[in-house]
Amino acid sequence: MVSQEQRRRQLAREKYLRQQQRRTDARRKARIRNSVIASVLGVVVVLSVTVFLTKPFEDDGKTEKANAEATPSASPSKAPDPCEKPAAGKVKSETWKKEPAMTIDESAKYTMKLDTTCGGIDIALKASAAPHTVNSFNFLAGKGYFDHSKCHRLTNQGIYVLQCGDPQGTGMGGPGYTIPDENLKDKSLKGGVYPAGTVAMANQYNAQTKQGRNSGGSQFFLVYQDSQLPPDYTPFGAVSEAGMKVLKKIADAGAEAPDPQTGNTAPNATVVINKATVTKS
Repeated sequence: MVSQEQRRRQLAREKYLRQQQRRTDARRKARIRNSVIASVLGVVVVLSVTVFLTKPFEDDGKTEKANAEATPSASPSKAPDPCEKPAAGKVKSETWKKEPAMTIDESAKYTMKLDTTCGGIDIALKASAAPHTVNSFNFLAGKGYFDHSKCHRLTNQGIYVLQCGDPQGTGMGGPGYTIPDENLKDKSLKGGVYPAGTVAMANQYNAQTKQGRNSGGSQFFLVYQDSQLPPDYTPFGAVSEAGMKVLKKIADAGAEAPDPQTGNTAPNATVVINKATVTKS
């Protein structure tokens, strides 16, 4: 027969074992939960890195958002708008089926001037190194294609660029034709860096799938701070010293939170190209 003291000790031991089991179960569940959270965060980080290197450079509305994805949020800024109101006028919606015929002189010097609401940005174009690209910009500027268009994207994390050239202002517009990649071995691109002042083409190239070469259209980006990027985007111009001051003013105003539909982080500054011109000298 079990004495009361033995029964008390038995019950105490059973209680202790139940407590230990509950603690073991709790630790196991915590490990599973943390493992799941870590896995999800790992996927998010991988996707974010992939996205960040592709989304800013999509171009031409003929394809889906093949590389489109949400990018790392740019921290919203409360800085005041440093730019003026846009000039009166509307963007043009004309598109073309074929790349324009070559009309530039590859041995000559060309300059593109962007008369923006934030100031003038002069760009020395590399006609001999990127003739198709410069010829296309000469054609589009002559048609007034860029006039009254917004620079729709400013990135200030990881890479530091202002993206322009889409009259739709969504990052998905284009002139209806594409141009080949050029000058990807430019001597200025060292160590996987596009140096500050570089002007390069946006495109739809996906380095993972190796798809999307020669998909440039009208969108381009201006690098306002050295940016780590693979040499997949045609460098076709260099911003003047005065133009860099304008870019810095735009960058200092910060960027908005990502648009839920396009993922674009628009500049807080009202950056509109009132007029774009290409001149030969």
